[in-house]
Amino acid sequence: MTDRTQLLQEALSSRILILDGAMGTMIQRLKFTETDFRGEQFKNITNDIKGNNDILAITQPQAIVDIHKEYLAAGADIIETNTFNATSISQSDYNMEDIVYDLNVACAKVARKAADEFSALTPNKPRFVAGVLGPTSRTASLSPDVNDPAFRNVNFDQLVESYKEATKGLIDGGADIILIETIFDTLNAKAAIFAVKMAFDEMNIELPIMISGTITDASGRTLSGQTAEAFWYSVRHANPISVGFNCALGAKDLRQHIVSLSKIADTAVSAHPNAGLPNEMGEYDESPEIMTAQLKEWAQSGLYNIVGGCCGTTPDHIKEIAEAVSGIAPRQIPHIEPQMRLSGLEPFKVI
Repeated sequence: MTDRTQLLQEALSSRILILDGAMGTMIQRLKFTETDFRGEQFKNITNDIKGNNDILAITQPQAIVDIHKEYLAAGADIIETNTFNATSISQSDYNMEDIVYDLNVACAKVARKAADEFSALTPNKPRFVAGVLGPTSRTASLSPDVNDPAFRNVNFDQLVESYKEATKGLIDGGADIILIETIFDTLNAKAAIFAVKMAFDEMNIELPIMISGTITDASGRTLSGQTAEAFWYSVRHANPISVGFNCALGAKDLRQHIVSLSKIADTAVSAHPNAGLPNEMGEYDESPEIMTAQLKEWAQSGLYNIVGGCCGTTPDHIKEIAEAVSGIAPRQIPHIEPQMRLSGLEPFKVI
């Protein structure tokens, strides 16, 4: 166990930890142009790369550092690296697969710089960097072709190699935690877990793993069809330091699924919902006050250990949430009796 992991565990046992908010929302406010995205480093690339937010850690690093600092100033204990699409699979959309390792290193380093600066200011409140592994732009469980249900445009081994390369970059860049997030396909998540464990073995290091799925709609299931309970049974073997849900839903609609996890997970539970559901313009309207009122009630009900925001949230949201849950005890992790628990789309328990 590293010293940083020990500090994280001590913090989790004493208070609710605050995760940061949306990176994309903050980047969009900067209105960067194609030239800004390219910088000097990628000025000769022939295809458009505007919208490839991850590369801004290389071409506009100070902007990303400043966003991290805004969230830290708002009260975040954990900041997420700007690496949601920093895998070779997702970067292939921009023909930039060859920079993936360096990209993850760069993103982790700018987050590390911001976190260390704030940790130095508040030694009794260390700040942590979560190295993000996003879901990739492909799914191993579902066909992208409605006319060919058996077709897959990615396989497990390809996902593993892509995730492992990204993980090594995050570790070398200084991440404290590996966060596998916005999981819509649990098979992708299983590949990510396998890849992370391989990277740990090959680099002779072990970091805490956070896992966060996403419930896609009112059905209460992930895109690949699992319920919250089945999802947990599918990933529990990773021994994550936390499990939770983020994205897709606002707090109001996500609450029931966090309740489900809080009853069955013998680890910390995290939640970082969107600022409501997107409006007809694709924007998020839920104010910090509205979102905070809901998340404070969750905390008072003992539902989670880590809380933050996803799409549409800003430092204003995180500041209000942090202030609202300050002093509220974190969820008590339950003792779960050993039992055979299996899962397909539904949970299956052998009594």
